[in-house]
Amino acid sequence: MADDAECNIKVLCRFRPLNKSEINRGDKFIPIFQGEDTVIFGGKSYVFDQVFPTNTTQEQVYNTCAKQIVRDVLAGYNGTIFAYGQTSSGKTHTMEGNLHDPQGMGIIPRIAEDIFEHIFAMDENLEFHIKVSYFEIYMDKIRDLLDGVLCMCVSFAKGCTERFVTSPEEVMDVIDEGKANRHVAVTNMNEHSSRSHSIFLINIKQEHVEMEQKLSGKLYLVDLAGSEKVSKTGAEGAVLDEAKNINKSLSALGNVISALAEGTKSHVPYRDSKMTRILQDSLGGNCRTTMFICCSPSSYNDLETKSTLMFGQRAKTIRNTVSVNLELTAEQWKRKKHKKVVRQKQFVQLFMVLRGWLFL
Repeated sequence: MADDAECNIKVLCRFRPLNKSEINRGDKFIPIFQGEDTVIFGGKSYVFDQVFPTNTTQEQVYNTCAKQIVRDVLAGYNGTIFAYGQTSSGKTHTMEGNLHDPQGMGIIPRIAEDIFEHIFAMDENLEFHIKVSYFEIYMDKIRDLLDGVLCMCVSFAKGCTERFVTSPEEVMDVIDEGKANRHVAVTNMNEHSSRSHSIFLINIKQEHVEMEQKLSGKLYLVDLAGSEKVSKTGAEGAVLDEAKNINKSLSALGNVISALAEGTKSHVPYRDSKMTRILQDSLGGNCRTTMFICCSPSSYNDLETKSTLMFGQRAKTIRNTVSVNLELTAEQWKRKKHKKVVRQKQFVQLFMVLRGWLFL
């Protein structure tokens, strides 16, 4: 088994183009892009692992950020990719895009294709079992998007439907089914505003038939609902209640990020929301995590964009400790236990020798 290793959360910044309402309003285009990792916004420089300007294609985004995580998950690591930003900043476009358009597809459908391409090219002695789940966190309740039932267990959303899949097409069928059940609404800033956080979970288990080695990896693909200023979105009634709950859960996420960034791991408030409890491994745990911060370039949204950029900078300092999820056979457990006993005996013998020297 590989030793545990520390790695920072990878933070990628993506700016969308000005939209029609921003152009019609005469909004200014604020960001200035410098190199591949820096954006100047409001006179301040922000540095990330990668900055994607407005003309970046979906394929370029995927090749830069997601290809490696697919390989990592197939090697037995856990992975997370999630998108954060204000409402109408391009999160769902980045994560999903146009699900059935080869050019417009986002990260999730491309991952579905990439996983099976890798599997078909791997050792024929490897057997794979892949299952997927799709759920949302709506008004701080976990709801299974594949059967509409509320999941009562928070930890890893146990109790949600798991579907075994054997092809990219079957994965896409599950996504289409779940997406049709997701909560959305019309607001002044977004005609298809997500009213919930959605999580698409891919669980991959593999076994080498000859070596009897078993690996497992989980991949969380998270599309967060966007933070909202009610004065801009015009939210009323039920939509206003949703907005308050969205902002509350995103505030809880911000508190977790701040605690981890400050190095106060002794008390990180994961339990303040369902979302942060589910993402506990992704933030400071056993997971290779990539975060997209999605931004508007408009002067109308400058305060929200600055807040998003600062959030990304804090997240960039968080370190996760990752290890391969290796399931040992009975014989491997015996060998591991035997090695531990041998080491303990050697330590005792060394201690007795040193003790003898001290009392000469």
